[in-house]
Amino acid sequence: MIDSQRHSMPVRRRIEALAASLSLPTVRKALGVVEGEHASGRRAGSGDTMETRLYTREDEARLIDWKTSARAGQPMVTQRERLVTSRVWLLMDVGRQMLGACPSGERAWQVAANAMCMFAGLSLKRSDEISLVFGDAHSITRVPFHGGFAQFERTLDDALERDWAGSRNIGALLDYALRIADRQALIVLATDEHALREEHLHTLRIIARTHPVVLIDVATLNPFAPDAFAKVVDGSSGRRIPAFLRREQPAREVAAHRAFLAAALEHELVTTGSTMIRASSSEAMFARFVSLVSAALSRSTGNQLAAVAHLNTQELMAR
Repeated sequence: MIDSQRHSMPVRRRIEALAASLSLPTVRKALGVVEGEHASGRRAGSGDTMETRLYTREDEARLIDWKTSARAGQPMVTQRERLVTSRVWLLMDVGRQMLGACPSGERAWQVAANAMCMFAGLSLKRSDEISLVFGDAHSITRVPFHGGFAQFERTLDDALERDWAGSRNIGALLDYALRIADRQALIVLATDEHALREEHLHTLRIIARTHPVVLIDVATLNPFAPDAFAKVVDGSSGRRIPAFLRREQPAREVAAHRAFLAAALEHELVTTGSTMIRASSSEAMFARFVSLVSAALSRSTGNQLAAVAHLNTQELMAR
C-alpha cells in the first residue's frame, strides 16, 4: 500500500485534524446537513427530555432551557434525545473499474477511500457505530470495525489490499443497502462517475425513502485531455490512446458529456433528499465536503466550521 499511502496521508491528516478541532455540537450539525432527523435514543437533540443540568461553555446557547433556568436562578441545559442516526454504513465499490486513474495521479479507489475517512472522522467524533461494506462481482463483504480513527484507517487499508480481479456490481451493493434493518441509518456509497445506471437510480430512490443517502462520485481522468496522453492506457489491452484521437475536440466533448451526466445525477439525488459529493482527487473531495457542510451551516449559525472550511480551501488553492 505504499502508493496509496503516498496519496492519502496528507489529506487524511487534515481530515483527522478537522474532526479533532470541531466541537461536538458542530460535528452533530455538520453530519445533520447530510442526514435526516429521526429518533435515535441518543442525547443532544430536540426529542424527549433525558436530563437537565447546569450550562457550561461547551454547550450551545440554543440548548438553554429558559423556563428551567428562571426557576433555578442560573443557566440550565435540558438534554433531549438526539434526532439523528447512531449508525453509519460505508459502502464501497471495489470492482476493478475503480483502478481507473484520476487527474491527480490517484486511483479512483484511493479517492473513494479517503472520502470514507472523511465521514468516519466526524462520525467517530459523534460516537456513531460504523459498518464497512465492500462489494464487487465476486462478493459483498462486511468488515468488522471497532475503535478510533487510526484503527479505522488500518481496517480500511487492510481491506483494500486486494487483487482487484472482480468486476463491479453496484446492483448488489444497493441490494445490500435495501436490506439494512437499521432504518434511518446514514448510508454512504462510494463509486466512480461511470457506475450508476437508470435501474440503480430506481433502487436509490427506494433506499432514500427510509435512509439519508450520500453518493461519493469520483471523477476520473479525461482520456483525451492534453495532459493525459502519456498516462492513459486501455485497462484490458494496455494500449495507449491513438495519436489521431489526441485532439481538443474529443476532450471537450467528453468533458461536456460527463458534466451533463453528473448534473443530471445530482438533480435526481436532490429530488430524493440525497446528497452527492463529486470530485477528481482526495484534496478536492475534502475541500468540496468542507465547503458543502460549512455553507449549509453558516446560513443558519455562522459557526466555526465555516472558518475552518475557508482556511482549508485557501490552503488547497495555494498548493
